[in-house]
Amino acid sequence: MSEPASISAGIAARYATAIFEIADDNKALDGLETSISALQTALDDSADLRNLITSPLVSREEQGGAITAIAAKMGLDPMMSNALALMAENRRLFVLPALITALRSQLAEARGEVTADVTSAKALTKTQSDKLAKTLSDRVGKKVTINATVDKDIIGGLVVKVGSKMIDSSIRSKLDSLQNVMKEVG
Repeated sequence: MSEPASISAGIAARYATAIFEIADDNKALDGLETSISALQTALDDSADLRNLITSPLVSREEQGGAITAIAAKMGLDPMMSNALALMAENRRLFVLPALITALRSQLAEARGEVTADVTSAKALTKTQSDKLAKTLSDRVGKKVTINATVDKDIIGGLVVKVGSKMIDSSIRSKLDSLQNVMKEVG
């Protein structure tokens, strides 16, 4: 991980822990989850919002005013709105994507869930995804949520990451392995 990325992750983790603990104490985890889903959608859909949180040309006051107005318009949980205002005041809105990831991770852990990042050569069907989730749940002992992505470069098979474990059964990795073995022979 690069140094700026690790700094962002560290800042996001501290904010995420504080936000999560406040939400947990107030029995507002459902509202928190709704808010972070709405924020993720807004970040994905709006280049202006991404620019607002990352641009050094936008002043603290402008960032604070804009993020407060956006939070009110989106109907975010008051606790999340206050956290965003504080982050704007401290010039920390740039960590918002990492904050969302950290909060999702903490929410999943609180529910006894784990997320599996699955990469396949083509999109998994609902049946395949459900079967894979059930198999992984049996192995891990927790409810597994599949985060599926498609990468045609792996040719076929799957690359599954659950926590710190990775299973790479892709055709690409098998071909690479075979190529390395052939280089050693000749």
